[in-house]
Amino acid sequence: MKAVIYARVSTRKEEQESSLERQREELSAWAKELKLDVVEVISEQHSGYDLAREGLYALFDALKEKGAKVVLVQDDTRLGRGEAKLAIIHQLYRMGCSIFSKQQGGVLELDAGESTVLHIIAKVEELQRKMMNQKISWGMQRAIREKGYDPSKNLKNQGMGGRERKEVPIDQIVALKQKRLTFEEIAATLKGFGYDISRATVHRRYKEWEKAQTENEKEE
Repeated sequence: MKAVIYARVSTRKEEQESSLERQREELSAWAKELKLDVVEVISEQHSGYDLAREGLYALFDALKEKGAKVVLVQDDTRLGRGEAKLAIIHQLYRMGCSIFSKQQGGVLELDAGESTVLHIIAKVEELQRKMMNQKISWGMQRAIREKGYDPSKNLKNQGMGGRERKEVPIDQIVALKQKRLTFEEIAATLKGFGYDISRATVHRRYKEWEKAQTENEKEE
C-alpha cells in the first residue's frame, strides 16, 4: 500500500532541525516494518494552528495524485493543533485515508471528545448533501413545469407504492435534453420521480440513443 510520511515542527529554529530529521528517520524505518510503499516524504517547520501550510497542501496533493492511502506521522499533533488538527483529520478521512501514529504504534485513535466532534461534522455534511440534492431536484421539476413539460405525466409504473423503478426512461431523457438541461440536471430531475439513475447512466443512454438514431437515418 502506498503511503506518505509527514513530519512537522512548530518553529524554524535550528535546534528543531534535529527533531524533524528524527521524525523522518523513525517514520521511514517504521514504514519498512509495515511493508508500506512510501511515495513521498514531506517535512515542514510551521505552526500546527495554521492551515495555510505548503507541506499540508503537498500532503493532500500526494494523496490525490500518487494514490496514497496511508499517512504516517509521529503523533496526531504533528498534523495540527486544536481545531486545525480536527479539520485536517476530517479531510483525510473524507479522502479515504488512514492515519498511522508512531506514538500509538498503529492506526491513530482519537479521544472520545474528538471522535464525537468528527462524527457530528460528518453527519452535518451528510445532511447538507441530502438537502442540496433535494433542492436541485425540486428546482429542476419546477423549472421544467414552468416551461410546459411535466415528465411525471409520461413516466411508467406510477402508483406502484413507491417501488423502485429499474428501467431508464429514454423518452424523458431525450425530451429533457432537448430542453437544454445538462445530464446532471436530468439525473437530478428523474431522481425526484423515483428513478435511481446517475449522471453517467443518463449520458450513456443518451449517447446510445443518438447512435441508434444515426444508424436508422443511414438505413433510410
